[in-house]
Amino acid sequence: MVPEGWKKGVVEDIAEVSSGGTPSRKNDSYWLNGQIPWVTTAEVKFGVITSTEQKITEDGLKNSSAKLFPKDTVLIAMYGQGKTRGQVAKLGIEASTNQACAALQVNDGFEVDYYYQYLVSQYENIRDLANSGGQQNLSAAIIKGIHVPIPPLKEQKKIAQILSTWDKAITTTEQLLANSQHRKKALMQQLLTGKKRLLDENGVRFSGEWKTAHLGDICTVNPKKATEPEGSQVSFVGMDSVSEEARLIYTTTKHYNEVSKGFTSFKNGDVLVAKITPCFENGKGAYVYGLVNGIGFGSTEFHVLRATERSNSKYLYYLTNTAEFRIRGEANMQGSAGQKRVSTDYLKTFKVKIPPSVKEQAKVAELLWQVDKELSILEIKLEKLQQEKKALMQQLLTGKRRVKIES
Repeated sequence: MVPEGWKKGVVEDIAEVSSGGTPSRKNDSYWLNGQIPWVTTAEVKFGVITSTEQKITEDGLKNSSAKLFPKDTVLIAMYGQGKTRGQVAKLGIEASTNQACAALQVNDGFEVDYYYQYLVSQYENIRDLANSGGQQNLSAAIIKGIHVPIPPLKEQKKIAQILSTWDKAITTTEQLLANSQHRKKALMQQLLTGKKRLLDENGVRFSGEWKTAHLGDICTVNPKKATEPEGSQVSFVGMDSVSEEARLIYTTTKHYNEVSKGFTSFKNGDVLVAKITPCFENGKGAYVYGLVNGIGFGSTEFHVLRATERSNSKYLYYLTNTAEFRIRGEANMQGSAGQKRVSTDYLKTFKVKIPPSVKEQAKVAELLWQVDKELSILEIKLEKLQQEKKALMQQLLTGKRRVKIES
């Protein structure tokens, strides 16, 4: 049902639809020192495109089916790997595209940002329109026939303005999150190698030479199973319970006898490291805490590290999140393709740098833990903004909720 004052239409009613092309790769003069931005579907990712990985020359543009599209052209990926098909972007610059991008130049009398937002909201529906076949592609004809609402122009502009306010808040939060992630990475490189020393509880900078040790010398790898606690309740952690940022997302409560056989055992303060590909390479793992009765069981695809008197548990956790730990582990995996695993021996013999005192380890770990808390706050804020915008889009773009237009 169309809201009062709105009309029904299709993309062809509100925009000119075309696509680009790819200059011959055999001719260097089409690519070498090119200055014209050339968009591929890999860059069509629900945002404004302001730069491109590849560029073509004037000769490449003239001698191919590539076209130069103006700023504010809306792009839809017609085909591509994974989730690419159906994704939408808007040009923030003048650019050319390959033939896999449908380019929508919105006609005069229509608000480009309203239709950009509407097409973004229709991602799943647009994907479902794809031709059946090996790759399930969209086509220019399918794009032209996508149903769109046509509100009065003033209403289009008002809706676009409201949604752009949310986009700005989301972009700002994304930037703050990226900055915090870069800060954490830089801190880890400095603090886990001794390049930067912190102050102790007396305000004196830690000193003393750092030592190199095997991980197995400063912690227990895959310790023995915990005994049944009073009340028999324990936590369970599956592989889907930990994130690729090595965080514990959730746990479930189980009876000890349900999980005490055939699962990996751990307790509060232990460090989990996914052992199987691709979970290990993707960063899966966690520092576990808040377990029921302090005891947990989980996937057999976890290794467990437990701190000793020579180590701080959170410091161990951050050592397992370094790029070196993951890269070397991937190179030393054992087993057949698709079933490769990081061995216990790799963990025990992995060389790490450690401060001369556990107190310094704890200080380093606590600073990184605080940075992780800041990251979590920003991630929650970002998710909330995205969900709020999604709800607004569903209401505003369809006319379920009308906006006030100033006379």
